Amino acid sequence: MAAIEIKAAPAPVTFGGGVVVLLALAIFINYVDRGNLATAAPLMKDELHLSASRFGLLLSAFFWTYVPAQILAGWLCEKINPYRTYALGLALWSVSTALTGLAGGFAMLILLRLLLGLGESVAFPCSSKLIAQHLPQHRLGVANGMIALGLSLGPAFGTFAGGLLMARLGWRPVFLLFGLVSLLWLWPWLAMTRNLSRADDAPKVDAAPPFSQILARREAWGAGLGHFCNNYAFYFVISWLPLYLVKTRGFTVSQMAELGGLIYLVYAASSIVTGWLSDRWLAAGGSVTLVRKSIIIAGHVLTASAMLGCMLGNAPVAVGSLFLAGVSFGFNSPCLYAIGQTLAGPRGAGKWIGFQNCIGNLAGIVAPIVTGAVVDRTGEFTWAFAVAGAVALAGVFCWTAMVGKIAPLTWPAAGAEARILR
Repeated sequence: MAAIEIKAAPAPVTFGGGVVVLLALAIFINYVDRGNLATAAPLMKDELHLSASRFGLLLSAFFWTYVPAQILAGWLCEKINPYRTYALGLALWSVSTALTGLAGGFAMLILLRLLLGLGESVAFPCSSKLIAQHLPQHRLGVANGMIALGLSLGPAFGTFAGGLLMARLGWRPVFLLFGLVSLLWLWPWLAMTRNLSRADDAPKVDAAPPFSQILARREAWGAGLGHFCNNYAFYFVISWLPLYLVKTRGFTVSQMAELGGLIYLVYAASSIVTGWLSDRWLAAGGSVTLVRKSIIIAGHVLTASAMLGCMLGNAPVAVGSLFLAGVSFGFNSPCLYAIGQTLAGPRGAGKWIGFQNCIGNLAGIVAPIVTGAVVDRTGEFTWAFAVAGAVALAGVFCWTAMVGKIAPLTWPAAGAEARILR
């Protein structure tokens, strides 16, 4: 009688904490690499003889590709899966960062910032697609808190370590070093997600909703505009903090690096604590709408208060207000993406966050240019802080009036011919 060969069942494919850690690490790398330009501002501005308006243009250029490419990234999540999309994006942005250290002039810097924005556009659509697809509601707070931890520690490390290294070595070697080190992330990512990526290639029962359906939702516009109002103050601080501390408050580059790093550490701690507390609140019976809206509205009010303190206060008050801004950013970050992930559901999260992040990151184009123009015109940052505070308050309206109940939306079924996708 012929022997019967029994094959062992394949090992289950799981989305564990290690993948979330790698997602957070990628966001950390993302914000180190995009923030290096702001850290280098005092040195680069003098070496290349850039005006505040011209440097604001350079900061803004990143978002010229980053913003529209959010839509592309959301589409690629479905087309070639989020795991491969993330890997391709990180490779592109790491190479762009390294080459910035070799750039010889303003035009080349603009081109490399455009490539950096294109590569980094994959981060949040891919992360949100994976988190919404694999994690339940009561774990979204900590998972998004981890993402926000990477988002806040990236500027902290980039400002502190990057600033100290630039003070010693100059800005060019630091860009080259950070870009090449960033590429190392690909090794554990490809190794850890190989089976997950293959499983994601399996035929899908339901297609993601088309962008036309997302655009038709008032909640999507409310979340996008609320995201913009949050991001305006954040990008104002992350782009101009080094120059503000050195040129206006008289700090040295090393002192700026230490203070800026501490502010971002406060942001990091606030993010992870807020994410944990929101999950505990939900587990204790709080409604998703009450929990998410209470936290994000409080964050916007605190941000406006921080900008007012920087506008009207003396040096100690301004520094304290910057730390308050770090706390407020930590309130907002976990909720920004958890709200979108909840509304869109696993089916639509990649495209929804692509759209939401597209609208939200228009602030990255507007804030540097407006700030540069205001500083050139007035010679100080006072009114730039006033604008940032006013925009933060406008976010309260977006989250309360435009976003209703925070619960999964019902998407119309895809056409019969599109219900099984490969």
